[in-house]
Amino acid sequence: QVELVESGGGLVQSGGSLRLSCATSTPLNSIKVMGWYRQAPGKQRELVAFIRDSGEPNYVDAVKGRFTISRDIAKKTVYLHMNSLKPEDTAVYYCWQQGYWGQGTQVTVSS
Repeated sequence: QVELVESGGGLVQSGGSLRLSCATSTPLNSIKVMGWYRQAPGKQRELVAFIRDSGEPNYVDAVKGRFTISRDIAKKTVYLHMNSLKPEDTAVYYCWQQGYWGQGTQVTVSS
């Protein structure tokens, strides 16, 4: 059973930064893809960024240049560094690992 534990959400002003963390119970070098999704009120869950087992990051256009996905293999943790946050980034952010979901963490960006 895979366990994903997220942390790091909160309330921040527009232009601010947050770092989300997702700790997995699985060794990262055995995971093909791991990523972050988000779901805003009244909207569908959408992909934000993912990182392959090679370490290659990928981003959706809406966050390119502002968000960075990274990982710490020793800590079995994937991070989402979010800079220049905008009110439209407000959502519940979910960690995803090949069919498994974290519990979600709320990010609220005030204008």
